[in-house]
Amino acid sequence: MRPWLDLRFAFMKGAGLDWMTRLSSGRRRPPAPREPFFGPPLESRHELRRIMTRHYGLARYVKGVRPVAWVTSGAPVELLRAFGCYTLYPENHSAVCGARRVGPELCEVAEEAGYSLDLCSYAKVDLGHALSGRTPVGRLPAPDLLFCTNNICQTVLYWFKALAHHYRIPLLLVDTPYVHGEPEEAALRYVSDQLQALVPELERITGSEFREERFREVLLSSRRSAALWGEVLSTLQAKPAPMTLFDAFVHLAPVVALRGLPVCERYYEGLLKEMKERVERGVAAVPGERHRLLWDNIAVWFALQPLSRLFAENGCALVAGTYTHAWAEPAVRIDEKDPWGSLARAYGLIFLNRDLENRLALMEQIAKDFSVDGLVLHSARSCKPYSLGQYGIQRELEERLGIRSVVLEADMTDFRSWAEAAARTRLMAFIESLEAA
Repeated sequence: MRPWLDLRFAFMKGAGLDWMTRLSSGRRRPPAPREPFFGPPLESRHELRRIMTRHYGLARYVKGVRPVAWVTSGAPVELLRAFGCYTLYPENHSAVCGARRVGPELCEVAEEAGYSLDLCSYAKVDLGHALSGRTPVGRLPAPDLLFCTNNICQTVLYWFKALAHHYRIPLLLVDTPYVHGEPEEAALRYVSDQLQALVPELERITGSEFREERFREVLLSSRRSAALWGEVLSTLQAKPAPMTLFDAFVHLAPVVALRGLPVCERYYEGLLKEMKERVERGVAAVPGERHRLLWDNIAVWFALQPLSRLFAENGCALVAGTYTHAWAEPAVRIDEKDPWGSLARAYGLIFLNRDLENRLALMEQIAKDFSVDGLVLHSARSCKPYSLGQYGIQRELEERLGIRSVVLEADMTDFRSWAEAAARTRLMAFIESLEAA
């Protein structure tokens, strides 16, 4: 059986999957006409669709060929890549489900199984998928192992414990102490020691021997991808901005799901080239850009299009966001010459694992660097760690920078409590305050 699985995977990885993708693309309806308040779309969107379709498509054929790992977004995936694991991100998949507007039905599956209405909707969507098998991406392979860190929230630990019980598979956890003020070296050593202790466990689970040279190659690739993503985001400092944060939310996918792989580097090299060309030509993502905004928190995936339209038709360009910038952080911390220590720093010092003073300082600097005159804080109903402290941050940034701000109450994937009319009224009042300033 294994030779057949290897052969099938090799064929699909070669020409098979690309051929099937082209065949299905030919049956799609033509895109709707571009609305006048949007600039020209990014050409890189075609390559993005191709590589992400390929990533999820290959996942259907990888079971029995390579170990399949489900990974939290804040986990040091570079270690798994050194063992040849095929990695999938439940949060990334949940975001896709949110964008395809199937979040509520999967949340309901989890709720019917006894999970709380107030649980993170990413978790409920993923648990709903695990229980029902439903997904808009065709089919996901059942995991062989789970890899989790608690540097983004505590929910992921219990979420992944539930998955471990459901699939009856190992769960590997890296505990990252919360950082108040400056990081303590003892805490970073604690994280580094845990990472190194995982090596023999991963050798046992995967049946592969750890090769440090391969590990260093993955670290270098991951650092380059994060650095390229950071450069892409930096082009939004230009006036007018060559793309908006709504574009960035979509083009974020490779650095989340594919970092540490050459395909990720290549993609961002191409995207960066396109962004620089747009800046040189003065291409505006929002023609007649009048206001530049900073977004805090995860995207409202099910409302990307109406929100982007509302802002664009009123001359507002979202040019920066804490969530998108977080994925550029590893670039300054990962060092293949100090693999364990730098990996501990990169993942132990994620901004959600640090105090609110650090987050406030980060947002203040981003606001200055990108010349923003407004702030939109998405208070995500089910992402409590990210939404914690937003009203205090709002007051501080208003006082320090003299900018206008608004809190938008929503969720990442579950639109059952989304009050679209009320949200529009609140956002229009905010935009009017920008116009009056």
